[in-house]
Amino acid sequence: MNLPNKLTMLRMILIPVFTVLLVLNWPAGSFALGSGTLSWSYLVAVIIFIGASLTDLADGKIARARHLVTNFGKFADPLADKLLVMTAFIFLTAAGIIPAWGTAVILWRELAVTGLRLLLSNEGEVLAAAWPGKIKTVTQDLAIVFLFLNNLGMKFPLGESLFYLAVVFTIYSGAEYFYKNRQVFADSFGK
Repeated sequence: MNLPNKLTMLRMILIPVFTVLLVLNWPAGSFALGSGTLSWSYLVAVIIFIGASLTDLADGKIARARHLVTNFGKFADPLADKLLVMTAFIFLTAAGIIPAWGTAVILWRELAVTGLRLLLSNEGEVLAAAWPGKIKTVTQDLAIVFLFLNNLGMKFPLGESLFYLAVVFTIYSGAEYFYKNRQVFADSFGK
């Protein structure tokens, strides 16, 4: 197994660890940094999220630079990213920190784009990440960190602002992916 795939596997292994560490600190309101009660397992969960997010950045760059792109990586890398982010958003929603409708929009887009990737792969095509999708990922990851850490005690709601920005880029990037790849549906809806 090459290095990028090992990083992807590491991220997949970290997701259940991240989840268990969050469960140990439920409900979320008791461990926000601003409240002054940050437990060791919650802090480790946030550090794991940051580390796992960084592996997402690294594995793709390494795979492309070293020509180590594999079918496993094409499938598992975006899946691991979605599982990590959706786990975090589900916990933040359950804690009442972000609205359920925003999490639902993000979930819908992620599942729809995953379906589009599968359709394209059946035709031998790869849905490469475009800039709006990359911005979506960065804003989601930063929003999650700032939301879990209660905006690091800042008065400005940075985490919430990043979350809403992520929702906007989630919608925009999803629409762009479907528009640019609309030919995959030509058989279903006529030409």
